[in-house]
Amino acid sequence: MKQPKHWQDPLNALIGVWVILSPWALGFQDIQMAMANAVVIGVALLAAGLGATFVPRAWEEWTEGAIGLWLMASPWALGFSMHRNAMLSALIAGIAVVALALWTLLTDEDYNGWWRDRTAH
Repeated sequence: MKQPKHWQDPLNALIGVWVILSPWALGFQDIQMAMANAVVIGVALLAAGLGATFVPRAWEEWTEGAIGLWLMASPWALGFSMHRNAMLSALIAGIAVVALALWTLLTDEDYNGWWRDRTAH
């Protein structure tokens, strides 16, 4: 089996699994908006993480980063920030996903050419 190009992508897929399961693990499955957000966004993150693992492309890292940003904003955007477990789960997962996506984008020579070209002057 071929080695993944970035270890961050399978980790983002695992975070996606956590996000999917978090409503039941943390007991906020009765909060409809938080649960629906966790399941839908978790599935999207799982798909993006697996896609980036098996067919690595820079746009998948950008997609993971956007999903992470949404996770961080979603408790306030969707109105479940007052539910501590749901809010912290989304916020912490989002921070981790954004950090891993940025790490990959900034350290992969194939992906960071746009950044090197801008800072080389």
